[in-house]
Amino acid sequence: MTGGASQAAASRAVPPQEGPARPALLLVEDSDTQALRIRRMLESHGFAVTRVASGEAALDSLDGRIPDLVVADYHLPGMNGGQMARQLRMSAVTRMIPVLMLTEGGEPGLEREGLESGADAYVPKSADPDLIVFRIRALLREGAGALLRDGAGARDGMFRRARILIVGGDGTRDRDVTSLAALMRSDGHEVTVAHQPMSMDRQDWFEAAREPDCVVVDLVSDAFDGIAFCRELDDVRQEVVVAGGVPPRILGLSGGQALRGVFSARAFEAGVDDLVADDVEPDVLALRIRALVRRKLLQDEARRVDQERQAREIAVETARAEAASIASKASLAEALEQANAELADANRKLIETQGKLIQTAKMASLGELVAGIAHEINNPLAFILAHKDTVARLLARVIADEERDAAPADAGHHAALMKCRDRVESMNLGLRRIQNLVLNLRKFSRLEEGQFQVIDVPEALETVLALLGQKFGSEIVVERDYRAPDRLYCQSALLNQVLMNIISNAADAIQSMSDAGPARGMIRIGTELRDGEAGRTYVFTVMDNGPGIPPDLKERIFEPFFTTKPVGAGTGLGLAIAYGVVQAHRGTISITDAPRSADGAAAGGTVFTVSVPWQPHLAAMADSTALPAGEHA
Repeated sequence: MTGGASQAAASRAVPPQEGPARPALLLVEDSDTQALRIRRMLESHGFAVTRVASGEAALDSLDGRIPDLVVADYHLPGMNGGQMARQLRMSAVTRMIPVLMLTEGGEPGLEREGLESGADAYVPKSADPDLIVFRIRALLREGAGALLRDGAGARDGMFRRARILIVGGDGTRDRDVTSLAALMRSDGHEVTVAHQPMSMDRQDWFEAAREPDCVVVDLVSDAFDGIAFCRELDDVRQEVVVAGGVPPRILGLSGGQALRGVFSARAFEAGVDDLVADDVEPDVLALRIRALVRRKLLQDEARRVDQERQAREIAVETARAEAASIASKASLAEALEQANAELADANRKLIETQGKLIQTAKMASLGELVAGIAHEINNPLAFILAHKDTVARLLARVIADEERDAAPADAGHHAALMKCRDRVESMNLGLRRIQNLVLNLRKFSRLEEGQFQVIDVPEALETVLALLGQKFGSEIVVERDYRAPDRLYCQSALLNQVLMNIISNAADAIQSMSDAGPARGMIRIGTELRDGEAGRTYVFTVMDNGPGIPPDLKERIFEPFFTTKPVGAGTGLGLAIAYGVVQAHRGTISITDAPRSADGAAAGGTVFTVSVPWQPHLAAMADSTALPAGEHA
């Protein structure tokens, strides 16, 4: 095929592409004339070309964008094309970028050296331009370019050259260290020279952007003890490992003492990974350092891959969980709606559970506090009651003796005794009230809230009313209508928390009407048995003549932390806890408006109805066999 025909065939095979889909090529060419010629030729065939003049500049450009393919001249100033290709192959980010090597020379072994360094193809610059284009397209067809282009946005800035730190070179050894630094720079590494150990910042080892990959230490320097310094470096490496990083490698330069008995053993014992004599060939030294760096970078890559694997496993598990929750949905819209509903439900349950835990902890603390206070009051109260009876008996005896005396010695003295007797009787009334209060507190502090047991309903309700008596005052009258059996198999929380919260809220609602003028409040508490489809239920009703609950708030009244009370007057947890307790009984709780009065006018107020299953057989079993708490149907 002639040159014109082949060029036309190449153009027809793949026409020039426009827009972001054009393959991105990085051209590395130091000659401006050659670069212009090659660039025009490639752009005419639909490639987007970026040109740099050196291998170092090419590596630096990879921080900005990963190209689809690299076209490089082998003979470059400083780092040659083979060394640049070797750097690309050392990084996981650029390892799969195809490299096409160009050269004008025909030196024997040049193609072999280029391919061994990591190039994918070797083409002379004097070759037909169509051949170069065909080779580029063949390399791009392998798919590496498309793969990297798709992931380039996520991998920007991940490529870096290996970092070499050389410690030493002060005095007579300066020339050797300078030559070594130049050799490493020509090989594409970033090289830093620290003539003294104290000039090295050890904190860099813990920062990914500045940590060295290999530390070359002059072990025979006249300025410092190389072996001792390597021990310090090894200690720092252990800290890097503990911090979760990959420690750098240490290579020791040993003058003429390498591999000689005691010195070699001391060096490796101090933490040196490799030991090289000064008389080694520069190429061999570069290979030794390259091997250490390669192991370090491979460890970095293995660590990154492991982190990505763990992230993928977590993502897979998350995806499986999400897929399981929406597997029954027929469409994507329904699945999304279901997922949102589940998330909202989980959040609601979390808030509700948190509120219940807070309320439970408060009730437990309150119960312990109440029990402790009742106990502390009961002891001195029993002492006072016992001695009060003694005082009353003695006082009655003195009064009786004086009454038998026909002529009392002193009428004033007799009057004082009678007054003392009246005061003792008054004290007796007060002490008995305190005794009843202590008894109610002790009943309330029995915090077996989660245990099912037989509860005496009227007694428990009277205990609740006694504890709320101060809130009722003289403005609120409590009416009782107990029609259901006295004994109910339930949790004590049903009465100590649920009904107490409902009755307390009713009192608060009535008292909130005091701004409109004095009004006589009423709270009616009733119990009864009702028949239903699921069987008989034990029903509690609490009705008040307060202001009532607006219709738009009834649906939210059982939400945790929702309250209509002023700030600081309520937590919004009382009815949420009540709802949970009733649910634990497999019962229901509902809110309705109070019935109209006899003349048909709206009476105002609210009726709370709590229904729980009526299970008299369990109550009988609990009485006869002492059923352990919590074993219920």
